[in-house]
Parts: sequence; C-alpha cells; structure tokens
Amino acid sequence: MPVPHQDTTIPAVTSRRGQFWVPGDTVATSTGTAQRGPMFVQWEAPEPLTGKRPLVLVHGGGGQGTDWLGTVDGRPGWAHRFVEAGFPVYVVDRPGHGRSPYHPEVIGEMGAPFSYEAAVGLFAPPERAEEQSAWAWGRDPGDEGLDQLVAAFGPLPADLGYSQELDADRLSRLLDRIGPAILVTHSAGGPVGWLAADRRPQLVKAIVSVEPMGPAFVEFPGMGALEWGLTAAPVTYDPPLESAQAVREAEPETRRIPGLENTAVLIVTGGASPFADFADEVVTFLQHAGASAERMHLPDEGTHGNGHGLLMEANAEQACAPVIRWLLHWDENDV
Repeated sequence: MPVPHQDTTIPAVTSRRGQFWVPGDTVATSTGTAQRGPMFVQWEAPEPLTGKRPLVLVHGGGGQGTDWLGTVDGRPGWAHRFVEAGFPVYVVDRPGHGRSPYHPEVIGEMGAPFSYEAAVGLFAPPERAEEQSAWAWGRDPGDEGLDQLVAAFGPLPADLGYSQELDADRLSRLLDRIGPAILVTHSAGGPVGWLAADRRPQLVKAIVSVEPMGPAFVEFPGMGALEWGLTAAPVTYDPPLESAQAVREAEPETRRIPGLENTAVLIVTGGASPFADFADEVVTFLQHAGASAERMHLPDEGTHGNGHGLLMEANAEQACAPVIRWLLHWDENDV
C-alpha cells in the first residue's frame, strides 16, 4: 500500500474543517460525575461554500467515523468525495464507538470483541469470494487489508435497543445544532436514520442508507433484534402501535411512520453482498411507512463486485459516484 500522504494521485480539495462534541448526560458513578455517551463530530466543508445541504455520515456497528474517511488501502473515502462534490459533511462516532468514549459503568455492558471471523463473515464471506471482485485483499489475520479493516472495529453495547436510543438522541441534538440535513448511514447505522427522522422529521430532509440492517424484525446473533420493525428502539407509528408485538402483528400497510412521511430514501446495495438479498423487503417496509423509498443496486449503475463494506473497497470511488449523482439531483430539486 502507498503511504497516503505521499500519494500524489489523491486529488486536492480546498476546505475548512473542525470538530466538536454532542455532550452526553451527566451521571453519578463510583468515582464521581461522568458523561454518558457523548458523540464526537468531525466536520469538513468545501471552500467556498456551495449552498448544498450538509450530509451527516453515520457509521455501522462496531465501526467508527473513520469508515467514511478512507478505504482499506488508505485512499480517500466517501467523506472526501462528498466534499469534492460540494457537500459539507459531519462525520460522527456513535456513542461508545471510536472517539466517543465507552465505559460500562455509564453506558452498560459491552458486547463481544469484534473478531476476525466476524469481519470476514460480514465483509468478505468466502462463499462470495468469486463474485466479490472489489475485495482486493486476503481473508486471514496478517493480511494487511484485513488487518486495516479489523483495527477500526470495537465492541458494540450489549443492549442494541439502548444503543440506538443513545444514537438517536445525540443525532437529534446534532441536527438541532446544524439545521436541516441529509443523513447518510451504513449497516447498523441504518436504524439510527429512521429513529432520527421519527424524532426530527423537519430536520431530516432525505436519507441515503447504504446496506442497512434488515429485513424487518430480524434477529442478529450476538447483537439483538429489530423488534420495532427496522429498529430495536421504539419508533412512532400512526395509528399508534404501543408495543413491539403490536408492530409485528399489524398489517404491513398499516405500519405508517409519520416521521418518514414523504421523506426521500435511497437504499444502496452491493452486487456481492448478502444484504442485497433482503433490500427489496426494506424498501417495501419503508414505502408502507410512508417514505418515498427507492433502491440503487450498484451493478445496475455499472459498478460490480461489491460486498457489505463497499465504502472501503477497491472501487469505493466508483461505488460513491452514483450516490453523489442522486444527491446532486435531489439537492437541485429540493424545495
């Protein structure tokens, strides 16, 4: 792999950047008062500003904001491409992930460490090796590409629903601060987008969800279940559904989520990802909820061989290009 700062093929972008925190709740601990679940935010904006809506980039489970900043082999990631296209970006580390500190006494029990086996099963399953041409690296510990991928991952909170509640609260408060924005989520960050739209419908202008968790009501071994449809945390339905069981038993067409009403949603999937197998079910659930949801399957856009980690794969720039086209078209036609 080239040393990134010595790679002169990386395009230069003139921008301003900074960082701040969405503070956590203050709680009493055995050693004094602490914060529970602060959220780190790194921002970058093109110079000069273009007037485009800001994008809030929400990483997946066990990952961190760096998932958006670079590829497995050190090239610029999707955040760079978005700024290059004229969008300000806010890259978050969800509470308890990455630069957002985790302590079990204040957030709760940790889940299991993120293992190499879990990484391979999710991002580079051997049974899809032949079709996953965009994974240009090996599948064993010691392979530099896989080592780079796994190094970024940590444990998730053991309580998936509580973790999503923290995420949604902090993301909602971020939107209160920056104003209307487009959410761009990945994998286990997907439910956070639906929850933020539920809580701040006027501030979530559109959602791009890359390979979101699903299908509805699925249980992920070792993580938890999407008991409320596409979320593990409660979401508002109308007519009201007051329990997860009521949501499960309701007729699909009646599961309306007011916060998603008429919200533009794009579901993005890779051609070699197991998440593509159920993506149409996610789109249908969102359409029943009231969203203006559609699917973008990358092979239909001429980009092939991507797995679940398409943000970080060998053709990440090509995978991002049709998403940028959708965002530019949406931004130009937003009223």
